[in-house]
Amino acid sequence: MKKFFLPLIAIFALVLSVSCSSNDDGPIIDPDPDPVNNKLSGQITSDMTLTNDVIWELDGRVTVTSGATLTINEGTIIKAYAGQEASAAVLIVARGAKIEANGTADKPIIFTSIADNIALGQKSGTNLTENDRGLWGGVIILGKAKASLSGDALENQIEGIPASDTNGLYGGSDNADDSGTMNYVSIRHGGTSIGDGNEINGLTLGAVGTGTSISNIEVVANVDDGIEWFGGSVNVSNAIVWACGDDALDIDEAYSGTISNSVAILGNVSDHALEIDGPAGSLEGRFTLDGITLIGNTTTENGEYADLRDRAMGTLKNIYAVGFKADSDVELDNNAVAQNFLDGKLSFSNWTVSLPNGVTEAKNIFAEKTGEGESQIILNPTFTERAASWATAGNSGGANLSSFSWTYAKSKGAL
Repeated sequence: MKKFFLPLIAIFALVLSVSCSSNDDGPIIDPDPDPVNNKLSGQITSDMTLTNDVIWELDGRVTVTSGATLTINEGTIIKAYAGQEASAAVLIVARGAKIEANGTADKPIIFTSIADNIALGQKSGTNLTENDRGLWGGVIILGKAKASLSGDALENQIEGIPASDTNGLYGGSDNADDSGTMNYVSIRHGGTSIGDGNEINGLTLGAVGTGTSISNIEVVANVDDGIEWFGGSVNVSNAIVWACGDDALDIDEAYSGTISNSVAILGNVSDHALEIDGPAGSLEGRFTLDGITLIGNTTTENGEYADLRDRAMGTLKNIYAVGFKADSDVELDNNAVAQNFLDGKLSFSNWTVSLPNGVTEAKNIFAEKTGEGESQIILNPTFTERAASWATAGNSGGANLSSFSWTYAKSKGAL
């Protein structure tokens, strides 16, 4: 036996050396992780995988930095701690980084609050509802595509992230930029505040390019917007937003991609189903909304179909709207956006409206207003009169709702 003693010592020393080695490039992942210690914090600077055999915890601002890829396996649950202002729990995928979050209908990836009692293998817990908002931050993906920014700047700091964190920058010149994949992902109970009136969206897409694949996304119970696009060109399909505190789908800074087969469901404190702004600089870009269902809420104070503002440019087609109040409208907010409509930069086609009590024709939900300092509406015939050519009364259309059978919203009867 003695002749094996030295080799055994050598083997033991080698194993000890490997297990104790440091990795300054990023977090070390235990191949057999302990559920107690699966807490993410700080920066992820090298490739990392989140497995579905434990519940992961998000503590504070967690950033996937340039050159790193965060892979999230199907069925993985990530619970985020509460936090306000600079300590808000948020996942940022910075420019040059990637996220590969590939869930399935049977095993979606779920981001939620640490307060949620959802357990491994479950799709939902039992103690939170669509009215539990602001319990953590949200998910932010930033890219190098074009955005129309004030002063024609090439980059900007994304809202919700302190200016001191340069990983919050978005924008560039590569419309084909690839930030990875998000598929069958549900984001719940977020939108914590980082300052007075400044909350984080459920999913923020800042200058994300067409190389990125985003589909089958759900956002539920966010304080601010459900999904917001700041420029970029990424296409998004099969998205559903339910019961957020501000707008469901929000477009800014000349976003030029297509949002297809998607649903916006207002909750009891929601604002607009759609809020759409135009370019902030000279760069123009036109979005497409195609196959969208808008579901209103008659108890919310605001609860509008859509607000089109600040030189909004794009196409809204194959839209179905149901469940709104009689005084809800699709609004051209000022003469600048009305002029874009006249010039063909903003267009509408094939809208079907389930008429609220007191509304006699579908065209009547379309309204033109004047902005601050403006005294005269410029459309003649009016926006309302013109809407007769694309809006009809009916009880079907919009998105194919069978695409959302996997969602939390569907399980709770919101669809």
